[in-house]
Amino acid sequence: MPEIETVNRMEPARLEEPTAEIADVVAELVGASAVLGRALHPLTAANLADLVRVMNTYYSNLIEGHDTRPRDIERALVGEFDADEGRRNLQLEAAAHVRVQAEIDRLAAENALPEPASAEFVRRLHREFYRDAPEAMLTIRGADRQFRMEPGAWRSLAEHDVAVGRHIPPGSDRVGDFMSHFENRFPFDRLGASGRVVAIAAAHHRLNFIHPFRTATAGSAA
Repeated sequence: MPEIETVNRMEPARLEEPTAEIADVVAELVGASAVLGRALHPLTAANLADLVRVMNTYYSNLIEGHDTRPRDIERALVGEFDADEGRRNLQLEAAAHVRVQAEIDRLAAENALPEPASAEFVRRLHREFYRDAPEAMLTIRGADRQFRMEPGAWRSLAEHDVAVGRHIPPGSDRVGDFMSHFENRFPFDRLGASGRVVAIAAAHHRLNFIHPFRTATAGSAA
């Protein structure tokens, strides 16, 4: 089997032994977060959380080239959508982003959040994100191919293979194995607060490395 298709390709997955400088920064961040959490009135904390979700959505979508302004996101959250189909779909995407973030926050507050890096939870979040998506958002076009993206389903066929810039993620037939390895390498339930902060960043990078879901870049080098 080519080296590019072995799960060891995603190693190193975690920063096993952070430097003293990194450990100090993480400890400072954890401490400041705890202080902020205790200092805020619950209503203020809730309002701040709403604002941060919109901000996260705006910048996350902007990275993908989807420029949905904060006021358009806020309009979508109260059911006010643009008449233009393209802008309306971007609003729907943004509203779903905020909704999923809020659900994760709710589960965490109730101490009911599943293992974050588990393959099933990752798939669950993907299904939830596209729960109300119109068919146009589920139709993937690229490289003279067209197929339907099934929410929560890994890439599995050759036509789902992707290229993201110069990065070539694992072949679609290997995604399941890579995600199993991903799950095993990020056992958040066995990490302390500082360990989780470091692991979160690494897990985000490694998940993007695998690129487990079908996207519009399928079959292309775009």
